[in-house]
Amino acid sequence: MSLSHSESQLYLGKNSNEAKPMRTPSPVRAALVCAVLSISPLVAGSQTHIRLGVDKLADGLPPVLAGKRIGLITNHTGHDSKRQATIDILAASKAAKLVALFAPEHGIRGASTGRIENETDSKTGLPVYSLFGATQKPTPEMLASVDALVFDIQDVGVRQYTYISTLGLAMQAAAEKKIPIVVLDRPNPIGGEIIEGNIREDGLQSFVGLYPIASRYGLTAGELAQMYNKHYGINADLHVVKMDGWKRNLWIDQTDLPWTGPSPNLPKFSGVISYPGTVFFEGTNLSEGRGSDAPFEQTGAPWLRNTVVVDSMNAKHLPGVRFEAVQMTIAPNARKYGGQTIPGVKLIVTDRAKYRPIATTMRLMDTIRRLHPNDFQWRSSKTADGKENFSLDRLTGSIRIRSAIENGTLDALLAEWDKDAGRFREMSKPYLLY
Repeated sequence: MSLSHSESQLYLGKNSNEAKPMRTPSPVRAALVCAVLSISPLVAGSQTHIRLGVDKLADGLPPVLAGKRIGLITNHTGHDSKRQATIDILAASKAAKLVALFAPEHGIRGASTGRIENETDSKTGLPVYSLFGATQKPTPEMLASVDALVFDIQDVGVRQYTYISTLGLAMQAAAEKKIPIVVLDRPNPIGGEIIEGNIREDGLQSFVGLYPIASRYGLTAGELAQMYNKHYGINADLHVVKMDGWKRNLWIDQTDLPWTGPSPNLPKFSGVISYPGTVFFEGTNLSEGRGSDAPFEQTGAPWLRNTVVVDSMNAKHLPGVRFEAVQMTIAPNARKYGGQTIPGVKLIVTDRAKYRPIATTMRLMDTIRRLHPNDFQWRSSKTADGKENFSLDRLTGSIRIRSAIENGTLDALLAEWDKDAGRFREMSKPYLLY
């Protein structure tokens, strides 16, 4: 459904649902950022037309940005529906001046798999400050020449994905400097109806769990920013440029928007569907599929009796998914089992509306551990004081998940997590924009 010209000239003002008029349109001529990951439409057929927050910049900048020196937090996913880069759109604006870029995990072009260093953007000549290296939060020095921040990154709708932590920390920095921050809103690619998983427990704050929200939280970045701001007390001068056309039941492939793989290990949208659960294999000695042809859609290890696991899992008749025994060939540079071909289990989604990737993954992990008691291991490291630090605790935001699997009480814990999801649904209602 297309929207009228008057309906589309709206942006959301500070911390409210109040629609305000855009400024007089200004011409924009923008070039496409060279994307190193796959950029493609997803499915044919009837698709809902969406006008992104960044698309509305063609009508003029939000008034709060007028005359400001802008710092832009973005990467290769920051482009409009015609694939024009947000960097270039703002650089071309006559109403404000783009003075700095800020890069999240994977870098400004989305190609890195390690720490990001400060650099100079080769196209614009602007400084690019790393938010995934020595610091994860914009420092006063980085913001010295910045009057306003803009955030435009495609998230995947999962607490463990670091882009939303970058958003929260940037909001904190903006509040401390008393400058506005504008979020150019985008769809939650896996829809806004399903909420799943636990609310992060106290004492487990990290870059993969900045605030105590549900693991699969069902909000857009703009909605989440409003929750961060009010519910968790950041109190920044927050402005959200809303989308037109998006509804909570829409997955990204039901829209007319192009898909850009948000990171090197999520090049395909099919991986995003299972990622809310399969990311937790990072906390074990099983591969989560990094370096394979289907990252986060399969798991494996050299010792895995995959046909036995598949038979056991398919016998459970879990909703919306079946399991298939595969051989996974891992790229040489992968952190787990690089250069090897290993037995694996692939998750085949048959009904994504019924599929619950978090509960499914935990039951798969539990099954693999019971069938391989001498091979399965939790990944851990030693802290400075000699304490063992388990990756799964940090990833899940729970100190109880390992003991639930080890002691046969997983079903009871997952039932508690379902209650957490219900509680988060109620907590988040005041911040919904769509």
